[in-house]
Amino acid sequence: MIFWLRARLALVAASRYTAGHSSPICLVMVVAAYVASRKLNTQVSSSTGSLHCAGYVCQEPSGRTALVIVYLTDKEKDVTKQTTHHNGDALELKLSRRAFLRFIALSSSGAVLAACGAPQTTTAPEVITTGTATPVLAALPPAPPAGPLTAADAGGLEALIEAARQEGELSTTALPDTWANYGEMKQTFFEKYPFLTHNDLTPDASSAQEIEQIRANAGNRGPQNPDVIDVGFTWGETAKKEGLLPPYKVATWDSIPATLKDPEGYWYGDYYGVMAFEVNTQVVKNVPEDWSDLLKPEYRGQIALAGDPTGSGQAINAVWAAALGNGGSADNATPGLEFFRELNQAGNLLPVIAKPATIAKGETPIALRWDYNALGNRDETAGNPNIAVVIPKSGSLAGVYVQAISAYAPRPFAARLWMEFLYSDEGQMIWLKGYATPVRFDDLQQRNVIPSDLLARLPRTDAPVVFPTGPQIDAAFETIKNGWPTIVGASIS
Repeated sequence: MIFWLRARLALVAASRYTAGHSSPICLVMVVAAYVASRKLNTQVSSSTGSLHCAGYVCQEPSGRTALVIVYLTDKEKDVTKQTTHHNGDALELKLSRRAFLRFIALSSSGAVLAACGAPQTTTAPEVITTGTATPVLAALPPAPPAGPLTAADAGGLEALIEAARQEGELSTTALPDTWANYGEMKQTFFEKYPFLTHNDLTPDASSAQEIEQIRANAGNRGPQNPDVIDVGFTWGETAKKEGLLPPYKVATWDSIPATLKDPEGYWYGDYYGVMAFEVNTQVVKNVPEDWSDLLKPEYRGQIALAGDPTGSGQAINAVWAAALGNGGSADNATPGLEFFRELNQAGNLLPVIAKPATIAKGETPIALRWDYNALGNRDETAGNPNIAVVIPKSGSLAGVYVQAISAYAPRPFAARLWMEFLYSDEGQMIWLKGYATPVRFDDLQQRNVIPSDLLARLPRTDAPVVFPTGPQIDAAFETIKNGWPTIVGASIS
């Protein structure tokens, strides 16, 4: 099946350029690609002519090589929608699914490659080509001094506001309006601080892309360099280890649970959701209540994941959640794969990705999604059709995201002001209005500051919910991504 992948590419390196080129590096439109085998060689046709690709590196006939990386989204944002890109650095790939899967098999990182252009003056890391044509990224330029650890260290909140005013803008990335009520979050913050211009970068980016944007723009002072990130739980520690984050502790630091933050302040949990069944009750008259129900013949051709479990975080977590209701655990995700094999063999699992539109049309009437996405869609449809959101009785899984500031943020004070807002009572309540449970929920509830009508809207369940650790997440993701093709064998697109 032919599918579109639209993403913002991070041009992270260029090397071995011929002498005399001074124009900026450009990104080319790849119009066709073919992978003959799993060997590290392929031909890619582009607007600049045929490129020879070996591993991660593509080389033009002139001898110039460049490295560009695209990662599939793990937040299940709509990757087909039109978005605004800066400096024209958008690329659109159109590959057959088979060619695409073979193409990403060439690299251990799941990267898609393209190349073009001539060198530009930038501090992005170089690609060092080894004898086996496998590139090695040179060290990033030194990060600026870490800056104040707290608002108090910056002279207080008013001093922080004034410093942000001097910077005049803030660049965020991977924050679609419909995800965890970020539309209201962004609108409220920039109305509160109207002296800041918002650079709303790549709302459909994945956690991997967010980290790559930091690497790619290290030393770049322009608006395309993200100041802050919102990534999946394990990416916080990964970015810390790579030196991509500075420490910062918001004023409400002590009310963030210790298990959901880095003790030194490099990253901190922001909100979480629970894996749920989102059901179009206009199509499905008997709403499933547990994982075992999904195997019933009456649900044949009705169940869909919200992504491809070999690359989508939301889909991977759905498989892992299924393990919890089928004899598995936070340390054993394999029963989830075995459950989906049964679901597929029964004909109940659809080979398509569930989205709000397909749920509403009845094309994917039972979808496995984060509860805050499902509940937000329920409100959006406003009864046309009616949407039921169910936490499986035998258990489900919670997924936590984390916030952090880029060590290379061109606007470090605006970034800190953003964090102070997110973790204030006002910011936490905005997430809660979008059904994403904020990390400071217990503190808010203990102080009785959550409006009763808002509490009444929140989903309630007696089902056990597992909060996995970072190492458990890493292990489960590898088990599911690697095991899906062989154990389940279903292609989801």
